[in-house]
Amino acid sequence: MKEKEILSQAEIDALLTDISTGKAEVVPDFKEEEKKLHYKFYDFRSPDKFSKDQLRTLSTLHDNFARLLSSFLSAYLRYTCNVRVASVEQFTFDDFIRSVPTPTILNVFSAKPCKGLAIMETNPQFLFPVIDLMFGGSGEMPPQVRDLTEIEMSVVRQLNTQILSYLKLAWTDAFDITPQLEAVEANPRLYQVISPAEIVAVVTLTTVLGPTRGLINFCFPYLLLEPVLSNMSKFYSISQSIEVSEEVNNIRHWLEKAEVDLSVILGDAVIMVRDFLTLSEGDVLSLDKQINQELDMYVGDQLKFKVQAGYLKRNLAIQVNALS
Repeated sequence: MKEKEILSQAEIDALLTDISTGKAEVVPDFKEEEKKLHYKFYDFRSPDKFSKDQLRTLSTLHDNFARLLSSFLSAYLRYTCNVRVASVEQFTFDDFIRSVPTPTILNVFSAKPCKGLAIMETNPQFLFPVIDLMFGGSGEMPPQVRDLTEIEMSVVRQLNTQILSYLKLAWTDAFDITPQLEAVEANPRLYQVISPAEIVAVVTLTTVLGPTRGLINFCFPYLLLEPVLSNMSKFYSISQSIEVSEEVNNIRHWLEKAEVDLSVILGDAVIMVRDFLTLSEGDVLSLDKQINQELDMYVGDQLKFKVQAGYLKRNLAIQVNALS
């Protein structure tokens, strides 16, 4: 080390004094913007296992399920019910359980041939109006959230079994599963079917029954969805590519079946009322059109084409010559 790089004791004391009093300016090694380029925060307790495309695929899959469930509940309860996908996110199972209210209903189900178990959580704000409607009420929430009675639990079990059957129907085109209800639990804190550190995809559905809004949450562990996510991604990439052409074909199909009124005006004639009253079969009227002159063709009440009158195989016909 060169001698000029070594500070004397007096210089060191002066430097320490300036730092303690705030007179010395501390120069950072690099700017704050440069720091962001060197590192980013990463939580090793909850790594991202689901890609954005996979979460988007799950959202698309459950959009179909939400439409099916809306139709089913509206017919089943004879009351308008709207269901839609609110969000699709990934958490640890412990974070999911901590976010669930108590009491609630956890429906543990299998989805063979997938391995493991999944959870459907039906929120009290969804269940109580449904139960009230099923028992002849107007679909109102009780003044205070309470535990369900044994009779209510039996009704809820049957309802949730039917809801899971629509999950099978919504998944059919992408992956064939057979959901089966395995257990129903009212206290989520006492029922650990998945490891707390397991990464899960949580699909949140919002339900609207009259003035009451509720939630239905599906919790799918990564290990359960792993074998089917690739198949789902392939299916939706193909289905989205052919969706536009199928829609065009459907529109064309129904347009071709639409019936419209076509009329051709041969010409106009002006006569007196007394002559009109004496008209009879065989009388001839002189029109304002020549034989070789184009006629007006109307589609509905709109003038669309210029046509020429003639014959086709001994039948009266017209030939479209131009747009009007």
